[in-house]
Amino acid sequence: MVSERPSYLIGQAAALSGVTAANIRFYEKSGLLHAGERGTNRYRRYDDRDVHQLRFIRLCRAMDMSLDEVRTLLGLDLSRKADCAVANAALEEHIGHVNARLRELRDLQRDLVALRERCDGSGPKCRIIEALHQRADRLSRGRAPTRAHRHV
Repeated sequence: MVSERPSYLIGQAAALSGVTAANIRFYEKSGLLHAGERGTNRYRRYDDRDVHQLRFIRLCRAMDMSLDEVRTLLGLDLSRKADCAVANAALEEHIGHVNARLRELRDLQRDLVALRERCDGSGPKCRIIEALHQRADRLSRGRAPTRAHRHV
């Protein structure tokens, strides 16, 4: 007797891979995952390779990689030495994005600390709320926020 490869309904594939069924559909539409084969009942079926690919995508997305970065990595052949250089370049570029985001987050942290320090609760009004209203007023007048006031 020949045994069939395991196949899973979308909910089962989602549970096994750790992504939602909605994400599976999204990854299919985005071209990161082929659409599951349809069974006789018209439900899509996924196999172990699909579940592995979903885990791979989830791992890359957890590292904040864009869909294009994930697509690049999925297109590489781990047995080709030349593809190692492509993977390395993709990761190097992503590290640059992460470093830029870290700078933005440090700026945001400084802005939030400065905002918090505007009010110790002892005055007649909250300077934090006042600062936020001033910021909203600047935005409503169409003025772009300065770097120091980008987040507050």
